[in-house]
Amino acid sequence: MSQPTSLYRAFFGLSDDPFNLSPDPAFLFHSRQHDEALSNLIYGVQARKGFVVLTGEVGTGKTTMLECLRDHLYEQAVEFAYIFNSRIDTKQFFELIGYDFDLRCDHHSKTEVLMALNEMLLAQAERGGTAVLIVDEAHNLEWEVLEEIRLLGNLENRRGKLLQIILAGQPEFDRKLDAPNLRQLKQRIVLRTGLCPFSEAETADYIQTRLAKAGMTEQTVFSPELIADIQRRTQGIPRVINAVCDNLLLTAFADASKVATVEMLDVVCDDMRLEWPGRRPRGGQGRYAGGPLEESPTSFGG
Repeated sequence: MSQPTSLYRAFFGLSDDPFNLSPDPAFLFHSRQHDEALSNLIYGVQARKGFVVLTGEVGTGKTTMLECLRDHLYEQAVEFAYIFNSRIDTKQFFELIGYDFDLRCDHHSKTEVLMALNEMLLAQAERGGTAVLIVDEAHNLEWEVLEEIRLLGNLENRRGKLLQIILAGQPEFDRKLDAPNLRQLKQRIVLRTGLCPFSEAETADYIQTRLAKAGMTEQTVFSPELIADIQRRTQGIPRVINAVCDNLLLTAFADASKVATVEMLDVVCDDMRLEWPGRRPRGGQGRYAGGPLEESPTSFGG
C-alpha cells in the first residue's frame, strides 16, 4: 500500500498522507468535543483531581487525546507512566508501573514498587510537581487491577492527590463502574469526559482540515453530497472516515480522476464490508477486496 499511497500523494498534490491510520497529534482535529476533552484531561492533572475518566466508542479519538496529553506532559516535564495493554494481572500491572516510571527497585516486587513510587511522588510534590498514570483500554481491566488503581488514588498530601490517574475506555467502562464492587472507585472519579461520533458538519470540517494539513488547502475531491454520504455510511466514526477517505483517494487515483464519486464510495464500502443503518445488500467484489476493517489505532483511535 505504501507505493500507491505515495503515488496518489503526487497526483493530488499532497505533502503527507491525510488519512493515515495512526494517532498523530499533528493531525488533531479541533472539534468542540475534542478540545473540551483535552482541556479536561489537562485540568485534571494540573488541579490534582486524582481520577479522570475519558470514554468514547471505538474509533472516536481516545488514543489521540492521550497522545496529545502525553505531548503536554513532556513539555511540562511531568513524570508519567502509560499503560496501553490493559489485559494484565496485578503482578504485571506493578511491573509496568515500575518500568514506565523508571523506579529504582525490583520491579517484580509489588512492595518495592509501591515504596519506590511513594518516594518518587513525595519528591515530586516537594518540588511542586505531580505524576500521572495513564491507562488506555480501561474497560478490559480486571476487577483486581481496578482495585489496585483505586488504592493508588489514596496517595495524597495536604495539597491534593500525589498521583493523577487517567482512565480511558469504551462506553462499557462506564457501565462497568456501575457494578456494586466498584462503587468506591466510582465515587473517586471527579472528572468525566466523553467523545461522540461526528455530525455531518463536523465530518465535512474534519475531512477539509486533514486535507489542508496534508497540503490541499481547498479540497475539491469530495463534494458536499458525497461527504454527507460518507458521514452516513461511517456513522461519523473518525477512524472509519479515515479508512474510507484513504481508499477513495486511492480509487480516484486508479481512475485518473481528481474527484471521488458515489460509485467509488460503493466500491470502497464493499471492500471494507461496511454496514450502516438502512444499507441495502450489495453483491459482487470491489476492486481492492479485502477483509473487514480491523480495530487498529487511528488519528482518532482508541
